[in-house]
Amino acid sequence: MRKIFFITFVILLVPGVFNGSLAQRSELLKITLEDLYEKNTFSQKGINAVRWMKNNKAYSALETNPETGGKDIIAYDAETGQRKVLVSAGNLVPEGKEKPLLIYDYSWSEDNNKLLIFTNTRKVWRYHTRGDYWVLDLNSRKLVQIGSSMEPARLMFAKFSPDAKKVGFVYKQNIFVQILATGEIEQLTDDGGDNIINGTFDWVYEEELSCRDGFRWSPDSEKISFWQLDTEGTGTFYLINYIDSIYPKIIPLPYPKVGTDNSSAKIGSVTLNDKNITWMDIPGDPRNHYLARMEWANSSDELIIQQLNRLQNTNKVFFSDVKTGASRVVYTEKVETWLDVYDDMTWLNSGKEFTWLSDNTGWLHLNRVSYEDGKINPITSGNFEVIKLLNVDQERGWVYYIASPDNATQRYLYRSRLNGKGGPERLSPDDEPGQHSYNISHDCKYAIHTFSNHRTPRRYEVVSLPNHKVLRVLEDNNELREKLKQYTIPEKEFLKITGDNGIEFDAWMIKPLDFDPQKKYPLVFYIYGEPAGSTVQDTWNSNLWDQLLAQEGYIVMSIDNRGTKTPRGREWRKSVYEKIGIIAPQDQAACARKIMEWDFIDPERIGIWGWSGGGSNTLNCMFRYPEIYKTGIAIAFISDQKLYDNIYQERYMNLPWNNPEGYRDGSPITHAKNLEGNLMLMFGSADDNCHYQSCQMLVNELVKQHKYFTMIDYPMRSHSINERENTTMHLRMTMLNYFKNHLPAGGK
Repeated sequence: MRKIFFITFVILLVPGVFNGSLAQRSELLKITLEDLYEKNTFSQKGINAVRWMKNNKAYSALETNPETGGKDIIAYDAETGQRKVLVSAGNLVPEGKEKPLLIYDYSWSEDNNKLLIFTNTRKVWRYHTRGDYWVLDLNSRKLVQIGSSMEPARLMFAKFSPDAKKVGFVYKQNIFVQILATGEIEQLTDDGGDNIINGTFDWVYEEELSCRDGFRWSPDSEKISFWQLDTEGTGTFYLINYIDSIYPKIIPLPYPKVGTDNSSAKIGSVTLNDKNITWMDIPGDPRNHYLARMEWANSSDELIIQQLNRLQNTNKVFFSDVKTGASRVVYTEKVETWLDVYDDMTWLNSGKEFTWLSDNTGWLHLNRVSYEDGKINPITSGNFEVIKLLNVDQERGWVYYIASPDNATQRYLYRSRLNGKGGPERLSPDDEPGQHSYNISHDCKYAIHTFSNHRTPRRYEVVSLPNHKVLRVLEDNNELREKLKQYTIPEKEFLKITGDNGIEFDAWMIKPLDFDPQKKYPLVFYIYGEPAGSTVQDTWNSNLWDQLLAQEGYIVMSIDNRGTKTPRGREWRKSVYEKIGIIAPQDQAACARKIMEWDFIDPERIGIWGWSGGGSNTLNCMFRYPEIYKTGIAIAFISDQKLYDNIYQERYMNLPWNNPEGYRDGSPITHAKNLEGNLMLMFGSADDNCHYQSCQMLVNELVKQHKYFTMIDYPMRSHSINERENTTMHLRMTMLNYFKNHLPAGGK
């Protein structure tokens, strides 16, 4: 008998896409790998690089110029939609050139009279943060390259001073300033290079603390504050390029692994008129503390700095005098597990308070913290979480934020009183279930609103606030909607599963189009399961890989276990402390055992796959629960937690000598001897995140244990395994063939 008492199905259909008889479906097209990974058939359109203008009544955006093929920068009146060309592509043609600059990104000076263009970009690890910068003066229409005498495509993080008279930037690990009126370039630091990094960060700060741009202009435009990192003493990992020359090339990467030495970090303030640097006096060993955030503290005299200890369970907020470096702690937050770092800090009451996100009540909420004494007062409260602070309307006393009190897979706009009185007020429409995001004007009167759910491609529109009145639809992706109607696309069902451990989990499921409840089908789980993300999200994804698998005859499911990044409260997220790689597979297996009881599931054809942390959890599921999972594909994984970087792993697992059992039991390599099913390992040999070393060590252990498996490595591909010709298509074809060969598709 089919047991359904422990699940709740939410079935949402796309009109004209999922409906219709089998005869009607037979006339429609099937999804192909070529559609997904060569033709980008289902890509959706967006609104490019929207920036609110200073007057709060208009916003700028990029649009293609049909004559030049370059980009125009257009201003639109938010209320009326009136269009004005602010900068045409023709204004962006450098002297002696025929084509306009290719705009990767742009920014306005505070007075909106100057434009900074980022172009000719290069990747630094995962992001395009290095390239060339140009300034256009909108009054004179003069176009000037910043650092024109320097090596091309080497400038980083260029930005206007608040008075728009200068541009600061990083070049070869030093900080420079160019005076726009004269073109004169001043070098503010001169010790950068080799192990000294000024104005940007090492690999681990960038990856795990989201620190990339490492300097800040003072409000008076007379000083620059910046990070300096010293990587000396940090372990070096070596990547090897075997394919681009007849001799291998060794690529060194300073990379602090679990339990090893960090870079030493400090923060300085340099005065432009005399180049004098004052270093902030922040107590504590700089190699065993992280300077996770730094900004000017609502004036040109002080910095506000967040310092995390190495365990990342204590965050001290310092105010530092930039003249003397003297620092005082104004607020300290300490927990038994770990603290996340948030960027949701806004100054209130003329600098007397600042906003602060904390889950000290058990739920992540917004608070006000006093500049003088660190006293904290709640702005929001209740059994729900503030997911992201969007804007503060101090004039009218409101704070705008994203939350989802009733459904962890969705996102909505709310507002609350700054004084903490009254409850949250939902502004997103009740008849649009899914995920909403907003780019709100500075005065909180307008927003660029984006909506999607798992059956609806993104829609962009201008709305007025707080009434959420739609003023104009900018892009509804109707072309994509019409295209989707030409294909047979299996529907996604959202459900809740109560595992045999009694805990309720969010999940989704996709069934084959010809699903027959009287037959038994193979099941493929897609897993991530780590604290950095979540797979069960009610939002549109143009990568229809899961639907393609279902089309081939598989039931596809994904489950968010405890510890995943969902707004279900502190206990949900932090119950995995010191148990990464332990709780996730336990929860996944608890749900899988329940699902295996369903009449239409073939318990002998259960598969699983995942990437990065999902690859690690795939291995843990395969090795620890071989009676459940018969076939698995693990991609770009960590086989031994001691091989990963220290900031991430120590945050969730404590130091290895404090939690040796957790590191041992949470590492897949410990359980490799239990492998019984079919396993494929996939890796990029130039993965700077999860190193190829993890794959090699696991292979060595599997061979030692007489375990047979399949392995494919992609030479000089990174963690995303998408570089070079045909890579993504090859990877997905390999995955599909492996499942077909080892986990036969279709109902029986």
